[in-house]
Amino acid sequence: MSGEADAALSDMSDSTPKRAMRKAAGQAQRTGRSSKSRLFTPAPPSLEIICRNIPGYDPFLFSGESCFDPKAAQRALDFFEECLTFTAGEWMGQPFRLQPWQQAVVANLFGWKRSNGMRRYREAFIYVPRKSGKSTLAGGLGNLLTFADGEPGAQVYCAAADREQARLVFNAAKTMVLAEPELAGRSRIYTNAITVPATGSVLKVVSAEAYTKHGVNAHGVIIDELHAQPDRELVDVLTTSTGARRQPLIIYITTADYDRDSICNEKYDYAIKVRDGVIDDPAFLPVIYEASRDEEWTDPDVWAKANPNLGVSLSMEYMERECRRARETPTYENTFKRLHLNMKTQQDVRWLALEQWDASAGPPIDEEALRGRTCWAGLDLSTTTDISAFVMVFQDEDGGITVLPKFWIPAENAQKRERRDRVPYETWARQGLIEMTSGNVVDYDVIRQRINEWRDIFDIREIAIDPWNATHITSQLQSDGIPVVTFGQGFKDMTAPTKEWEKLILCRKLRHGGNPVLRWMASNVAVETDAAGNLKPSKKKSTQRIDGTVAGIMALGRAGLTDPGWDGTVAFLL
Repeated sequence: MSGEADAALSDMSDSTPKRAMRKAAGQAQRTGRSSKSRLFTPAPPSLEIICRNIPGYDPFLFSGESCFDPKAAQRALDFFEECLTFTAGEWMGQPFRLQPWQQAVVANLFGWKRSNGMRRYREAFIYVPRKSGKSTLAGGLGNLLTFADGEPGAQVYCAAADREQARLVFNAAKTMVLAEPELAGRSRIYTNAITVPATGSVLKVVSAEAYTKHGVNAHGVIIDELHAQPDRELVDVLTTSTGARRQPLIIYITTADYDRDSICNEKYDYAIKVRDGVIDDPAFLPVIYEASRDEEWTDPDVWAKANPNLGVSLSMEYMERECRRARETPTYENTFKRLHLNMKTQQDVRWLALEQWDASAGPPIDEEALRGRTCWAGLDLSTTTDISAFVMVFQDEDGGITVLPKFWIPAENAQKRERRDRVPYETWARQGLIEMTSGNVVDYDVIRQRINEWRDIFDIREIAIDPWNATHITSQLQSDGIPVVTFGQGFKDMTAPTKEWEKLILCRKLRHGGNPVLRWMASNVAVETDAAGNLKPSKKKSTQRIDGTVAGIMALGRAGLTDPGWDGTVAFLL
């Protein structure tokens, strides 16, 4: 390590702005960057250009009472190149030379100071696609916070949804430390922790078991792949653990999440508002690289916009190959968009576009016109605290089907579920689209009663039911004289009706009347495939409820098997 590198280690704590600058900061009014440029020593042109290299965000414009300390920013940048090396790939062992977008992150995080000399930024949301060097950058930031941030007894945590993911960042940091004798000599290195005895600092791995993290006193928190967090508990526990620190820093590094209610999307929405000036939060750094939904996702210029490391850690040849795969394989399209362009998608594996679903709607369903007609039904009970679905399928003269769905949710937790799922359950209930049963669980007796009522209105030949958690109601309905058959949820039973459901939608012969509940579920459906090309809806991969779609597919499956006049095939429209 050079003398300059050693200075980067030992002098990081000496980054407080001069007293005159602090005095000027206290006198300055929030009149924008131009006035502060006169009061404070401006950043060198090169550093100012670096700091402004954040898409859509100007750190000077929204700096509040903070000022930029060029020396502190340069020390942090020097720490990477002088003290750290790359840990894998073609550059392994070479100095960690930051890319321009990474320089912007580091210079802004460590160069901006409040009037009391402490760090301006307390949170950073770094939103970049895969293969952009996120984990390596995060490992370097972890080392900087641990070894050279001037914080006695610094506790720095590498966190993720599971320990193996968290280790990716920690292992990158550990490999850098092992490769630099000066860092290794100052530390003790363990499987899941690096300690610095001279300062009492530690860098360690944690995972999503949040109940075990109370009592920590975090100086730095790096949460990798925020989109994979199962809930917000770990984030909340680690965030609240920083309260006793002088200048804590929480860094979220992630690719895009699905379009759903999640802690990742909550932070993303907040970052967008900070970036756009809707929310005034000078302590939050929004670094967002993404393609918008209205941009052409096959355009290499769009790839370059979303991928700041294109041509460095991510090759153009790789992107071209993956794009071809996405164009030729629709089930891979959303994966490509989300992971390589940071486009939030409605589901993991695209099955049907909502435009296709809407085009197949037909006129609103007239239940009176269906009176006495033959139908088959599917019943998906889900859990007692979630939505349950009963869907009837009627054969039409042209070979298509009319779909009549019914839904239930518990009344007691409807508001909580509405906030969680971000759909208007209570409005749908007032419109008669969903029935709320009393209590905090779905009342299966109400479902049984309604099915018996509909049996007197429609000619229900058979009910297909998911056997999970359905033994009791199956016995009850059979005792009522209603034919009920269990319907397996594997590829063997689900593939044929799933493909048929898709065909009917594509040729606009699945008439659902635009039911908003069923439409919402259709937008949530992700599918699983196997090597043989079999297909089925996946509740595991789907972002929200899909019970109505599953119930409809089961009903269609039984209709195709039991009606001798209908072979269950439909020709595509040209």
